[in-house]
Parts: sequence; structure tokens; C-alpha cells
Amino acid sequence: MSDATKARDATRALVVPPEMRRIARRGARGDGLAALGFLSPLAVGVLVFIAVPAGLSIVMSLFDVGLGGATFVGLANYQRMLGDPLFWSSLGVTLIYAAVFVPALTVASLSLALLVHTEYAGVGLWRALLLAPNAVSLVATALVWRFLLADGNGTIANIAGALGLPVPSWLGEPGWALTTVIGISVWSFMGFYMLVMVGGRQDIPAELYEAARIDGASAPQQFWRITLPMMRPTIFFVVLMGTVIGLTGLQSFDLVFVMTKGGPANATSLTIYYIYQQAFQYGQFGYAAAMSTVLTVLMFVTAAVFFRTTNSGRFDVEE
Repeated sequence: MSDATKARDATRALVVPPEMRRIARRGARGDGLAALGFLSPLAVGVLVFIAVPAGLSIVMSLFDVGLGGATFVGLANYQRMLGDPLFWSSLGVTLIYAAVFVPALTVASLSLALLVHTEYAGVGLWRALLLAPNAVSLVATALVWRFLLADGNGTIANIAGALGLPVPSWLGEPGWALTTVIGISVWSFMGFYMLVMVGGRQDIPAELYEAARIDGASAPQQFWRITLPMMRPTIFFVVLMGTVIGLTGLQSFDLVFVMTKGGPANATSLTIYYIYQQAFQYGQFGYAAAMSTVLTVLMFVTAAVFFRTTNSGRFDVEE
């Protein structure tokens, strides 16, 4: 039999009968409908609670919306934003907050995860204690910390005074106030992201560490050569979520609202708090919507840069 005949027979053998193709198409349509059914609740939630409000916010930003009604003003709210020093001040505070909060949260959660990822006596209790701050509402957290850090008669001030130690005005000095808010934010969220890091650490095969120990690698070398590279996707997730938290300030809003009211001297006035003031204290809903739109765009641009520079969180994986 010639090579041409063999090739022709092999090609015919690969041809799928029409009935099989129809069955495959019906199966593909069924899989598509099943996937659509599973995704539809999430899609409806995203549409109702995110897409529609975001679209209405963009539309509202083009109007002067107050208690007396709405008047179309075009881009006037955005022009006002460019000349508003308090907006730029709040944006600067937000960027400082995010720039400190994200690395601190990442380092704290990773450090705690490395301490509690193995099973030993009492590790469950330690995990529960470290996770406890995340289970408490931020309003309650802010009230407790405001009581502890109160000038003069706060618990921490009383203890430091009894020991003869100087105590700064934690919530009364601009520099200390923002530092305090950041520290309490990290303390509140590090327990949850510790669990995320624990999951990433436990996914690393134990054989890698056994081989490293046999080769004489020290604990620091194992961390830098095995743990850190293998946990990069998990760390990426924590950094991304921390950035979203830091830029939007939705979680830290409660702390600022209860503890400092944006003070002193606007030192803790995050953009989200300034938006709240413009909308609900001054009735400038259109201007607040414009600032919300800019903040949302900033968040999406930052997330896009993260995904672009890390190959969608996969780093060295080739497309």
C-alpha cells in the first residue's frame, strides 16, 4: 500500500460521523446552559448591586443634585474637583494610607501565617485569637480603641503615666492620628488574610523543603528560595485586595468616622470620608458622585496595572 493511500485512509478514520457531531453540539449547548445557570445568580447580583449603581453614579456626576432637585451641569463637577484643595488633600491622605497599609498588611499576615501554618498544641487557639479582630465590627473596634487611646484619661495613657512614660496624642496630632488609623486597620484585617496566607503556604509540597534540608539549606534560604516564590500568587491576591481596601477606604471609613471625624486638620480625611461629607452633610450629591467615579477609575487602573505586570497573578507562567 502506498503512502498516499495510507494517508487517505488515516484521514477518513479521523472524520467524525454526523450523528456524533450532533451529539457533541447538543452536549456543548447543555454545558453552556448549565454554566449560565450557575453564573446567573452572581451575574444578577453584580448587575443590581454594582453595575447599575455605578452607572447611576456616573450619570449623577453630570448633574448638580441637591435637596431641591437636579440640574444638568455637564462636566462642571469634575472641573470643580480640579480646583478643590480639600479633594486633593483627601486623595493624598488616601494614597499615603494605601502605600503604608498594603505592605504592612502583607508582611503582618505572611508573618503570622508562617507562625501558625503547622499543627502543634494550641495552634487552633492562636488562629482563633488572631482572627478575632476581623470578626468584630469596625464600629465596635473604633469605639474600643478610641477609649483606650483617649488623651489624659485613656487606658493606655493611664498605664504609661503610671510607668513614667511619655504618651503622644494618638488621635490629636496629625502624624500620629493617621498612623494610628493605619495600625488599627492592619490589626483588624491581618487575621483574615493570615488564613489566606496559611492556605497558600500549605499548598507548597513538603518534598521541596525536605530536599532543601538534605542539600543543607538554612531556614532563611528555604524562605527566600521556596516559600516566597511559591506563595507569589497568594501574596498577589493579598496585595490586590489590600490595595482595593486602601484606595476605596470602605472598611476604614468606620474607623475614621468614629475615631477622628477626618481630623485633626484633615490628616485622616480619606477620599471616601470627604465624599460622605459632601453627599450627606452638605447635600452635594452630584459632586460626591463625580469624586466616587474618579476614585473607582483609579482603583480599576491600579488593578489593571497589577494584572498586566504580573501576568494576571501567574507571574512566570507563559501565555
